[in-house]
Amino acid sequence: MRILVTGGAGFIGSNIVDAYLAAGHDVAIIDNLSTGRERNINPRARMHRIDMRDRDAVYGVLAEGRFDLINHQAAQLDVRASVRDPQFDAAQNVLGSLNVIQGGIEHGVRRFVFASTGGAVYGEQEVFPADETHPTNPISPYGVTKLTVEKYLNCFRHVHGIEYVVFRYTNVYGPRQNPHGESGVIAIFCDMMLRGLQPTINGSGEQTRDYVYVGDVVDAHMRALGHLESGGTNTFNLCTNTETTVNELFDALNHEFDGRFERTHGPAMPGEQMRSVCSFEHAERTLGWRPSVDLREGLARTVAHHRSED
Repeated sequence: MRILVTGGAGFIGSNIVDAYLAAGHDVAIIDNLSTGRERNINPRARMHRIDMRDRDAVYGVLAEGRFDLINHQAAQLDVRASVRDPQFDAAQNVLGSLNVIQGGIEHGVRRFVFASTGGAVYGEQEVFPADETHPTNPISPYGVTKLTVEKYLNCFRHVHGIEYVVFRYTNVYGPRQNPHGESGVIAIFCDMMLRGLQPTINGSGEQTRDYVYVGDVVDAHMRALGHLESGGTNTFNLCTNTETTVNELFDALNHEFDGRFERTHGPAMPGEQMRSVCSFEHAERTLGWRPSVDLREGLARTVAHHRSED
């Protein structure tokens, strides 16, 4: 299969690219390297260093590639940045996504995978854990843009007959996450601890998140290929069904550093919800997927990877 992965030099995207190539697929990457890293790029993939907001450049890659599937991972990921500058967030996540998806349709692509967000599209949850039928009431511009692209995909399904899978990630973590350019408290804390710096917990630290390991996310993407080939169009949470407070996360990560750091708190950040946890029952029932790496093991793997890069 000929597959285009946007954001294929980034944290999640590069791990997906590696898995696709290992399975024998032909893979191309679009990435502007604003947060992705050259060292993440698999040399067996064709790399196009372009910005997805550049319509002509995106269409040129699509015309040349004759792709069977587009896996759209590229995005502006920072919730706080979306609050500071909603127009920049929308230009990246809505207009850029439309270039990729509409351009794909115009060049014969009929299958898409889209990286959305579980926590941010649901907003302040009414039910815990949230399944895919939970009301979508995002409280950040980032969540609004991700939900908007989901709606465009549904629209294009009716207008153009495409098939797609939307994966609503909770908090993905693991090897290759960039603490300086991609969102992710685990990568940020880990990087600071490795440099001997004291991390700061925003607010009380009692806000909860659902942390899912990147290897489990990649497994779901591989399963989605068969689902799409059988004609499936669906939206799935990728999560662990487990709430972890930021304080608990800090303590678990601090354990990997022999408890050398103290909990230090700063102001709460605007646009961040208090509780977030999702259900993976739909993905388990439909794709046969469930997370296999628990948080302790995932953190140990993540710390080991960051140490190996130093």
